[in-house]
Amino acid sequence: MKACHVTTVHGRYDTRIFLKECRSLARAGHDVTLQVADGLGDETRDGVRIVDAGKRPGGLAARFRFSATVMREAAAAVGADLYHLHDAELLPAGARLSRDGRIVVYDAHEDLPRQLRSKTYVHPLVAGPLSVLVESYEDRTAARFDAVVAATDSIARRFERVARRCSIVRNYPSLEELGLESMPARDRLPKACYVGGLRDIRGSFELAAASLLTDVPIEAAGRVEGADLDALLRGPGSRIGLLGILDRAGVARLMTESSVGIVTYLPVPNHVEALPTKIFEYMAAGLPIVASDFPLWRDIVEGGGCGVCVDPSDPKAIAAAIAAIVADPGVVARMGAAGRRLVEERYNWSVEEKTLLALYRELEAAS
Repeated sequence: MKACHVTTVHGRYDTRIFLKECRSLARAGHDVTLQVADGLGDETRDGVRIVDAGKRPGGLAARFRFSATVMREAAAAVGADLYHLHDAELLPAGARLSRDGRIVVYDAHEDLPRQLRSKTYVHPLVAGPLSVLVESYEDRTAARFDAVVAATDSIARRFERVARRCSIVRNYPSLEELGLESMPARDRLPKACYVGGLRDIRGSFELAAASLLTDVPIEAAGRVEGADLDALLRGPGSRIGLLGILDRAGVARLMTESSVGIVTYLPVPNHVEALPTKIFEYMAAGLPIVASDFPLWRDIVEGGGCGVCVDPSDPKAIAAAIAAIVADPGVVARMGAAGRRLVEERYNWSVEEKTLLALYRELEAAS
């Protein structure tokens, strides 16, 4: 089948879109094009043709016009049998492609309505009504498509009410993509790490406070978002080492040399039932975890014996959990081995890609 994945928001080498979905489909024999909007030009990599529609404009209104017209026209020019859309702003383009008789799949990476309720740039009085409007539009439009691919069970439960087909394809890690299969064994250093964007709703202020309550060094790889947080983390009293944005090899090195990985997101609506990729990447690297005490995360982390869960709003609890794990190399080894085993047996991309390939076979047979 000739398939065209389309994104205006994500980078051309996005972990879910390119490294996992597009490459898996290409390896399975599909003719795969990835339509992007980054201004970096066209290329072919790992059997996937990447086509650039030009850098997307700034400003919300301009972005939506670009997605609805330029990206739709560029994608249509590919002449694909199936269009796989990865951004909500592409929904109008998807509706037009569907009317033109193309197979359309909407990939819901996030629960967008719940996400809007926790955005700091959306006024609280506006967030609620806007969330309702967005959910209504997303549901009505997705109902016209041939399928929805959901990144988590909670997103799937929402779309199963309206979609013709709904498949769950989770963001579990690929050991090959992380480079962990060939990564040499490293001695664990008595330090903790955090990988990902540093933001207020991700518990970064609380983590900064926790760093002052333990002697365990904490290193963070990711972009700092927000002027207040940036000033705090770069200030003279900060105890968190900022590494900036690392490539995949750098992330793998950081995780395999640390003794504990941290993911203490705050309990906003979009987090409680999310499945952050970093949880499973920590596990794949044999890294014990200190995570937020959400029921879903507790089942995975404490139920799997690969870490501990704490109140993410309590810096003392975060610091104590980090210190307790790092202080006992036996615990580090045991929890790390348990996490790695779970990824090898269950939480890995080779399991999830089978669901994606099965959906494509079903859509091809029905066309």
